[in-house]
Amino acid sequence: MNAQETFTAASPAPAPVSQPPASPFRAPRSVDSEHFAQLSQSIMAVMNTVIDGKEEAVKLALTVMLAGGHLLLEDVPGVGKTLLAKALARTVDCSVNRIQFTPDLLPSDITGVSIFNQSTQAFEFRPGAIFANLVIGDEINRASAKTQSALLESMAEHQVSVDGTSYTLEEPFMVIATQNPIEMEGTYPLPEAQRDRFMARISMGYPDTGAELAMLETHQSVNPLDSVQPVASAQQVAAMIELVTEVHVSAAVKAYTVNIGQATRAHPDLRLGASPRALLQLLRAAKAASALAGRGFVLPDDIHHLAHHVLAHRLIVERRAASQGVTAATVIAEVLASIPVPGGMPDGRAAKDARNR
Repeated sequence: MNAQETFTAASPAPAPVSQPPASPFRAPRSVDSEHFAQLSQSIMAVMNTVIDGKEEAVKLALTVMLAGGHLLLEDVPGVGKTLLAKALARTVDCSVNRIQFTPDLLPSDITGVSIFNQSTQAFEFRPGAIFANLVIGDEINRASAKTQSALLESMAEHQVSVDGTSYTLEEPFMVIATQNPIEMEGTYPLPEAQRDRFMARISMGYPDTGAELAMLETHQSVNPLDSVQPVASAQQVAAMIELVTEVHVSAAVKAYTVNIGQATRAHPDLRLGASPRALLQLLRAAKAASALAGRGFVLPDDIHHLAHHVLAHRLIVERRAASQGVTAATVIAEVLASIPVPGGMPDGRAAKDARNR
């Protein structure tokens, strides 16, 4: 494998540097729509050889990457959350760090720390595990809230501030975090501000019978990750992300997105609705999904399809409603069904979906 991959918990930090180098990946776009399609199909094809029967999860993970967002993988242990994250990381020739979150992990293990150098009589900054193109945070909800909050600035602003100095992170930059459901023993729920930093949440679910049989047949003696080779460079991914930003969004689709957000804030069963950041990220994810579909414009169907993945983990249900079985997913389904879908859709799938929910 050509990608630089390190595995970090509370291990010694890398060699000291005064300032991490500025990202070299801000060059003008170098991929067109045809090259974009070839690269994205190659990435998904490689990932699907590692994860059996999870084509939709693979596509959603790539969608979040190309939208410039961060991904939260949530499910019970053993369903392939970390495997999916590693598969995506290994398809791109970039720097990768893995952080195993534990209750004793310190914020400085993530962000880095300034250490006094006796020989130079000056403080030197030792970068933490966050300094990589792709950071895998395994079992993020096993760390304390203080340690979890160390990710806030880096995820929102792509920089880290230590001792009054800001350090720019490499581009592209993505955090993929895994967590077990909060009812599992030894976990801590992510605070609202932290959940809002993740563009989307994916629940892997158990594989179907065919996929599970295929896994037992092929994964007994061979680790599927061992054969994965990068099919795209970090520069190419940065260029793909730039191309996604050029996808057109009509005024009607923007209004549809805003109506969804406002409906969640006014919903009587919710204590916290979708934030403005959530709507921005929903639109960015929809642009990436459109680009993956070979379109240069967003359809309401894209918004409708991604709403659950982008919004559900941000919403907080009132206790009274939760005791009656109401969930964020049911509220989103109700909201989508109640808001008229803009016209002009070729096949009316989103409108039909909304009526059937």
